[in-house]
Amino acid sequence: MPSIREAALSALLARLAAVPDAMDGREVAVPERIPPGGLLILRDGEPGVPEVTLSPLLHHYDHVAEIEVLVQAADPPLGRTGPGRARALDELLRALAASLAADRTLGGTVDWMAWGAPETEDIAVAGGAAIKAARVPVTLTYSTPDLLT
Repeated sequence: MPSIREAALSALLARLAAVPDAMDGREVAVPERIPPGGLLILRDGEPGVPEVTLSPLLHHYDHVAEIEVLVQAADPPLGRTGPGRARALDELLRALAASLAADRTLGGTVDWMAWGAPETEDIAVAGGAAIKAARVPVTLTYSTPDLLT
């Protein structure tokens, strides 16, 4: 049986897998080519220092994981409109939000899940279309009787 921490992270990864057309992974390196539907990478993050209650002994965590959201597309020429990296990233972020909102307790593995605003950046790729990335912090709130479980 996995620890509460591992069960929560695995359930969060399952929510990423539910995003249509996007590929997902956990703690993987960012490739030079992003799949056409985008890429979602779960970074385990840090559980932080828990608050402790006694009788019964429980450690209460606000574990901050991170989801890297990546798309790769050519922008339209200057002076023209059309879909580009910014729109592709926005669409993937909205699909991610819908998937996360569908189950804020991750099947009961956490008491609550909340996420923050994305922090975006452009990543140049030599000889290819640039990558637009966003980092989304996700807070997993859960309690465990033991620091290792």
